Amino acid sequence: MNISWTFPYPSQRMPIFARNVVATSQPLAAQAGLRMLIKGGNAVDAALAAAIALTVVEPTSNGIGSDAFALIWSNRKLSGLNGSGRSPRAWTYQHFSGLKEMPLFGWDSVTVPGAVHAWVTLSNKFGKLPFADLFVPGMEYAQKGFHVSPITASRWSEAQVTYQDYPDFCKTFLPGGKSPLAGELFCCPDQAATLAEIAESQGESFYRGTLANKIVECARSNGGAITPEDLASHESVWVEPISIDYRNSCLYELPPNGQGLAALMALGMLHHHGIQKYPVDSADSVHLQIEAMKIAFAQAHRHIADPGYMSVPYAEFLQADFLAHQAGKIKMDRASHGAPAIPTDHGTVCLSTADKDGTMVSFIQSNYLGFGSGVVIPNTGISMQNRGFGFAIEKKHPNCVGGGKRPYHTIIPGFVTYEDRPLMSFGVMGGHMQPQGHVQMMVRIFDYGQNPQTTCDAPRWLVNQDSSVSLESGFSSDVIEELENRGHKVLPRSFPSLSGDFGGAQLVFCLDGGYCAASDPRKDGLAVGF
Repeated sequence: MNISWTFPYPSQRMPIFARNVVATSQPLAAQAGLRMLIKGGNAVDAALAAAIALTVVEPTSNGIGSDAFALIWSNRKLSGLNGSGRSPRAWTYQHFSGLKEMPLFGWDSVTVPGAVHAWVTLSNKFGKLPFADLFVPGMEYAQKGFHVSPITASRWSEAQVTYQDYPDFCKTFLPGGKSPLAGELFCCPDQAATLAEIAESQGESFYRGTLANKIVECARSNGGAITPEDLASHESVWVEPISIDYRNSCLYELPPNGQGLAALMALGMLHHHGIQKYPVDSADSVHLQIEAMKIAFAQAHRHIADPGYMSVPYAEFLQADFLAHQAGKIKMDRASHGAPAIPTDHGTVCLSTADKDGTMVSFIQSNYLGFGSGVVIPNTGISMQNRGFGFAIEKKHPNCVGGGKRPYHTIIPGFVTYEDRPLMSFGVMGGHMQPQGHVQMMVRIFDYGQNPQTTCDAPRWLVNQDSSVSLESGFSSDVIEELENRGHKVLPRSFPSLSGDFGGAQLVFCLDGGYCAASDPRKDGLAVGF
C-alpha cells in the first residue's frame, strides 16, 4: 500500500522507526516498556510494564483499580482479552431506580477492578520475563518519585475540586492540600508497596488476600457493596475479536461490552459511499464520517451491553444488508439530528508495542473519569474506577444496572491486518472519542494514504452528545461554512486541543523488517524504540 511520509499538519513530534517500539501517553511509561525490551522481554512484557507504570505516572487517567482490554498479535494469531469487571452481585435495579443516571462518584459507581487480573493473565500466556520484573519501573517511580508531566499536571489540578470531599483521595493524591505542578516531584510510597504486593503474590493479594481484605473493609465502612466473593470470582475473559473489511484492510475490535462495534458499523457504512473520491479534510469527507458515526452511536447506545444480556446478537450489526440500509440513511446535503446519547469520559490511557519477532499489542486501561470514583483504599494508593456509571437506569434496556453484570465500556483497543498480515496496533483514548478516533485513523491511512504520525497530528472532528460537532482548528473556514449550510451545529476548537475531548492516539505500524511508532501531540506521550 502507498503511504506518504510528508507531514502537512503542524506537529510537535516525529515518528520513530525501529525493530522494537513502544508508544504511550507518558514518556516515563514508554521508557518502562523499552526497559523490558532491552532486558530481553517481548512486546507483551513491554506493554504490561508501561501499563503498570502508567498507574503511577498518569494517575489522572488510570490506576491500580482500573479495568483493561487488549488485542495481541502473536504466533500468527490475534487474541482478545476483556479485562473489565462485573458489578457487585448485591446491586439491584431498585437500589438505583429513583435516579436519572448512575452515580458518578462513590462506592455506588465502583465495579470490580479488572486491570490487575488482566496483567497476570497476559503475562502468563504471552510474557517472557518474570512477572515481578514488570513492576520494577513503576515501583521506582512511586517510591523515589517522578516529575509530573505538563498535561497530566493540568488534569491533576482539576481533581482538587472534583474530589475534595474524599479524604483518602486527598491524603494520597493531594499532598499538602494541592495537586503537583508540572515538573514537580511526586512520590507515593503506598502505591510502591501495593505494586510490590501484587508482584510478589502474582495478583492473588488483590482478589483473595491482603489487598482484597482492605478493599472489602473500605467498602463495608462506607456503604459499598463489593464482597470477598465479588473479588474472588473475577476473571479476565479471552474473546474472539470482531472485524470488518475496509479498503483491503481489516479492522478488529473487541466484542461488547465495549463500544468497538460502533467503529465497525461506521466504517461499514462509509464503505458504501466511497469516501476516498472526496478530498481529505473536505466538507464532503467530514460530513460523511460524522453522519456514519451518529448512526453507529445511536445503535450502540441502544443495544451494547454485557453480551449475555443483549437482545440482538452483536453480529447482526455487521451484516452487509444492515450496513447498506444504514448507509442509505446518510444524506449528502443535510445533517441528521437524532441525538446519539453517547457517554463521556476523560480517564483512559492507551498504548501500543511491538517487537522484532512480530508480537504486537494494543492495550487500553481506564478509570473512566479522571482518578475514578474518588474512592481510594486507605494506605494503598489504589484509586477505584467508576465504570458503574456506564450502566443505564432503564428497566428494559439490555444495559440496565443489575448485579453481576459488565457495564457498557468506552475503552477499545484496535488492530488492523492488511492482506491477512498484521499491520497496525493502535488506540485513541478518550471516552466517546474512541470509536470516532478509530474511524478517523482508518480513513486517513487507508483512504488518503497518510502516515501514522500525520493521522495523529491532523485536526479532528467530534460528534457531541447533542449531535453538535466540535472541530479542531485546521479545517478551512470554507469547510466549516459548508458543514453549517448542511445543518451541522459546528463548535470550533483550538488545535491541539488539550481538553482531552479529542483523545490521544498511540499507533504502531508495520514496515519491512521493523515498525513506525507514533504518539499524539494532545498528550504528554512519546514513541521510543531501538
